Amino acid sequence: MQLFYQPDIAQDATQIVFDSEESRHLVKVLRKKPGDVIWVTNGAGSLFTCEIDLISSKTATAKVLKHRLENPESYHLHIAIAPTKSTDRLEWFLEKATEIGIHRITPVICDHSERTNLKTERLEKIVEAAMKQSLRCYLPKIDKPISFQNFISEKSEADKFVAHCVDADKQLLKNSLLPHRAILILIGPEGDFSEKEINLALNAGFKPVGLGEKRLRTETAALVACHTVALINQ
Repeated sequence: MQLFYQPDIAQDATQIVFDSEESRHLVKVLRKKPGDVIWVTNGAGSLFTCEIDLISSKTATAKVLKHRLENPESYHLHIAIAPTKSTDRLEWFLEKATEIGIHRITPVICDHSERTNLKTERLEKIVEAAMKQSLRCYLPKIDKPISFQNFISEKSEADKFVAHCVDADKQLLKNSLLPHRAILILIGPEGDFSEKEINLALNAGFKPVGLGEKRLRTETAALVACHTVALINQ
């Protein structure tokens, strides 16, 4: 099964027109031809079984044979993460988290952040490719970077956690989670959150949690958190 992505497809669509990038991929890379059956998602839960009826390197169309709406996961995971100095490491996290199951990612600029600017266009391509590769029908949302203080001032109905390395009275994340909930987890930079940021988070209702005895890189910590949430919800 090969999954393709085309946003803005209505559930009652009878034909799909591919953009130039996907059309070129169909022709040049996959050597598809009229009559071939493919699967397409709009990233919002819809899965379309389609038959290609017109194809060229510039445009391709397919008629919809069947439509199915995938059941959403029983939980919603939002991870707010300080961007890593190496964008490769952040991209690695996004790819693996999309495969495991994540719904929203917010880059948060912290006091100890090594990177304070970030282009989200490439990151969106990373999660799109990971969604297709893992045959998921829901595309994770990537927010624009935001300052730590502005982020924690936003209202959220989720269960909120801040993972930090300071020795303090805190539970492991796995012992703090309830299944089938909306969950928000803050993951800090390599130098951890500042004391001021930790206090601000606690005052904003975030519960302090640990991810284990080992000291983890930012992207590893975020992936451990993501996997822990997924396991609790199995």
